Formats: sequence, C-alpha cells, structure tokens
Amino acid sequence: MRTLYVVTHPEATHHVEAVVGGWHDSRLTPAGVRAAASIAHALRAQIPDGAEVELFSSDLQRTRRTAEEAAELFGVKPILDRRLREKSYGQAEGRPQEWLDRRFVPPPAVGERMNHDEGVEGSETKAEWAQRIYAAMDEILQRPCEHQVIVTHGGSLTFVVASWIRMPIRSAGYASFRAPSGSITTLREDDFFHNRQVISLGDTRHLDSAQR
Repeated sequence: MRTLYVVTHPEATHHVEAVVGGWHDSRLTPAGVRAAASIAHALRAQIPDGAEVELFSSDLQRTRRTAEEAAELFGVKPILDRRLREKSYGQAEGRPQEWLDRRFVPPPAVGERMNHDEGVEGSETKAEWAQRIYAAMDEILQRPCEHQVIVTHGGSLTFVVASWIRMPIRSAGYASFRAPSGSITTLREDDFFHNRQVISLGDTRHLDSAQR
C-alpha cells in the first residue's frame, strides 16, 4: 500500500508582507519555522518506525526549509524538484498583492480555461503549471517506496491531488482543492483494487501545538 503525505508550506514572509508569492523566493517566518517542526512530528507519528520514506520538495526556500525539518527526523535527504513550485506569476512576483489584483483577468466560466491569458506578463498558464506538476508526480509514483512526503505550495496542491486521482489535465481547469498553509493532505492507494483515495485534505490539527 502506498501513502503520500502532501505538505503545504506554513507561513512565509510573502504572506505577512502581502506580496505575491509564486516563484518569489520568500522565507518561512519564525511562526512558519515552528509550524514546520510540528508538521515533521505529525508525519513521524503517522509513519511506522523503520519504514522507508522518500521526501520530495519544491526547491524554493520556504518549502525547502519545511522539508528540512522532516528530513532530520527521518534521516533522509530531500529530493528538490523545481516542478513542484507554486504557479509563476511573472512580473507580479514580489509585488504587492493589490498590484496583481488590479491587473488579473479571471478565467471564463465556460470555454478555454487552461490556456487562458490572465493579463500578467511572464506568468504561467494553468496548462503549463499543471503539466509540470503532473510530470513530477508521474516520476514520483514510478518509484516503489510506500511512504512518500511531498512538500509543495497551496496552489500546487490542486494539481498534485488532480494528478493522483488521474483527472485529465483538460478537466483540471475547473478543479480546486483548497488547503491552509502548513497542512497535511493524505493520499493512499490500496494493493488490491488499486483505488486512489483522498484520506484527508488540508489537515491542520498538528498546528495547535505550534501556536501555543
């Protein structure tokens, strides 16, 4: 049986500064670092002692720092993959969120959504974003390890889950799996039916201790 634990990084500086994240290489705040430690301990409590664990992470500072906490507990080295990054917002990255909000063109309710131009120079389309996440997931799932941790971003979680349930990319333009920062989403595939389950989405119970 395979289980994936998908972590969305906790509070980072772009959250408190109200600037656009994306590929802007923000760092965890002190609260985010405490939350990362809580995430690592929650994972350690869920994964059996002695089990083989693989750890994958987006290569940005905020996800890498989150992954390092788990890596220390499990005695593994994170495998960094830039394909697990958040959506690129092009020239909006690092700018005030309100700068992006004034220029953003939302996708239509019907029609072309995956290749929709959001009006910001240099930003990824949903299609480009989804394709790299799906490609990263394909490689991760080709590996035989039964316990895999993936540290990514809140937006990218949607395409991690969509890939897991084998949703066609052309349909993923309507998908949205929302999860708070610092959450753990648990995905499991059984050995008999090979059904892919979403056991929990965006669990944050472990963060209670980080806020004390």
